[in-house]
Amino acid sequence: MGTRQVTVFGGSGFIGRYVVERLADQGWVVRVAVRNPRRADFLKPLGNVGQIVPMRAPLQDGNAVQAAVEGADAVINLTGILYQQGAQTFAAVQAEGAKLIADAAVAAGVGTFVHVSAIGADAQSASAYARTKAAGEQAVRDAFPEATILRPSIVYGPEDDFFNRFAVMARLSPALPLIGGGRTRFQPVYVCDVADAVVAALTLPAARGNLYELGGPKTYSFKELLAYILEVTGRRCCLVTLPRNMALLKASVLERLPGAPLLTRDQVKLLDHDNVVSEGAAGLTDLGITPTALEGIVPEYLLRYRKGGRLTADAA
Repeated sequence: MGTRQVTVFGGSGFIGRYVVERLADQGWVVRVAVRNPRRADFLKPLGNVGQIVPMRAPLQDGNAVQAAVEGADAVINLTGILYQQGAQTFAAVQAEGAKLIADAAVAAGVGTFVHVSAIGADAQSASAYARTKAAGEQAVRDAFPEATILRPSIVYGPEDDFFNRFAVMARLSPALPLIGGGRTRFQPVYVCDVADAVVAALTLPAARGNLYELGGPKTYSFKELLAYILEVTGRRCCLVTLPRNMALLKASVLERLPGAPLLTRDQVKLLDHDNVVSEGAAGLTDLGITPTALEGIVPEYLLRYRKGGRLTADAA
């Protein structure tokens, strides 16, 4: 049996780095298909020499995408964005990009396809993020009926964009906003559990053609999560209710500022619905994974936001 080859689109991202590491540990030769291969060079030490190979494959270049999947035994699509900027639109990345990758995988005769979407993917959603996630799922399913689709809730870990973002805001601001009263519920899932789910979906025959929703062992309201961040970091901030319409108005200004926006109107719309595993949905345990409680992970990487950092925490 020859060496197995897998192409991972979006492999240099938050979830991708953990997926690539696990694949390398299992002996796969991993092609990391990204817009800028140099930015994926940090992944190379996770494997043996020549085992992890960054490749240029922007989603606007069909020939490059096709070249990235040629000869691969499996393809994993992790591409996704949290906000739109320039040519990187939700439609281009999460819908059209997913279709391009799936079509290329079929044309190349790839045997296995794993697509990572998101809980809340919904063709009827007011959120463009959720609509294009749904469109991406449909495009993948149409092209590759036996693809495995994974829908995580918000993903946490040392490089996450949720706990870190609000910890930074708590350090800089006297108040944190509770959009719509902070009632939206989440089921945060550990990035390592998501990476394990991707690898399990790749290797378990029973996962083919199925959809899994990935969440942690507990659900929390948005307000509870912000209060937890303040507790862990030892920060004193007011939690101030921000009505939805006011949040939309504020977001319309923030999303136009340069750099990564603190808030967008699309993100406000996402908060209209809970982000939790659907009742009866297959999940982590069906892939042989025990969900990890965030209380055992999050405090470790939020220590840097405390006054005095770890020394303060150890003395407490």
